[in-house]
Amino acid sequence: MLHIMHDLLRRVDLNLLLVFDALSRHRSVAAAADELALSSSACSHALSRLRDTLEDELFVRYGNGMQPTARAEQLAPGIEEALRTLTGALEDVGSFDPSTSHQLFTFAATDFTAFAMLPSLIAALERCAPHLRVRVVYSTHRESIDELASGRVQFALGFSDESEGAQAGLESLDCFADDYVVAFRQGHPRIGKKLSLEQYLAERHVVVTPWNTEGSVIDAALLRLGLERDVSVQLPSVMAAPFIVANSDHLITLPRRVVQQLAAAVPITFRTTPFDVPRYVLKAYFHRRHSAALSHRWMRQQMLWASRVVSEETATRQS
Repeated sequence: MLHIMHDLLRRVDLNLLLVFDALSRHRSVAAAADELALSSSACSHALSRLRDTLEDELFVRYGNGMQPTARAEQLAPGIEEALRTLTGALEDVGSFDPSTSHQLFTFAATDFTAFAMLPSLIAALERCAPHLRVRVVYSTHRESIDELASGRVQFALGFSDESEGAQAGLESLDCFADDYVVAFRQGHPRIGKKLSLEQYLAERHVVVTPWNTEGSVIDAALLRLGLERDVSVQLPSVMAAPFIVANSDHLITLPRRVVQQLAAAVPITFRTTPFDVPRYVLKAYFHRRHSAALSHRWMRQQMLWASRVVSEETATRQS
């Protein structure tokens, strides 16, 4: 049996499996070639060799993309898992020393999720891994999934389509959870020590929707009550939001820790939301094919440690 297995492997150039995996995820010769730093013609030639070796068309053109055959769909999970295991094994052969490593970690994030997570994480890395480099890229939900699978991005902060994530081979860390609060300028003429639901609905609101989505978890919570708030300012970034709130009578509803940090820079204060809202949970997504690497496992530990610091600081400020 071992002889038969080795005979099958001898017939396959293992580099071609990288091409198969990229085509399986991207369904595009051009996109697969770009990920693998190949020309489109070289990628097409590799696909031709795969077809000859495996005696199947594997991917056929459909519209503007490539669709897998039944045989390719059957092979894809096993090839993905084999590449993940091999990558982890090869990386584990070496060593990862955070105190001397110059490795680059790339995060896909919005300015909001970066603001929530990175200050504590970078402070931790500065102490134990002074030469590591961190890059943050902005990415849409769909692009984040593709970039995690390809390895161009190690972690994506914040998006929450659990069903799609599971299908795409993603796993996640729950970094920290927080309550939502309503922030407004100090000296707001209509808000006192308590904020009622009627007052909340009577005011105008600033909303941050980084992926240009319709509504938010706050709007969904109000909709369940048959209510709707007056959103007069919608922003793709959180950067301008606290300054708008500090210089107007608008309200904004954000996680407590974020508001506490912003209140140190601008004259705003906050009250508890006057209706039930699910807690904000910051998640860090990663692809399981890269999760076995020593450096990846180490970074996940640092993120969890930094998240505990965030949770403890938030609890201390509340008490």
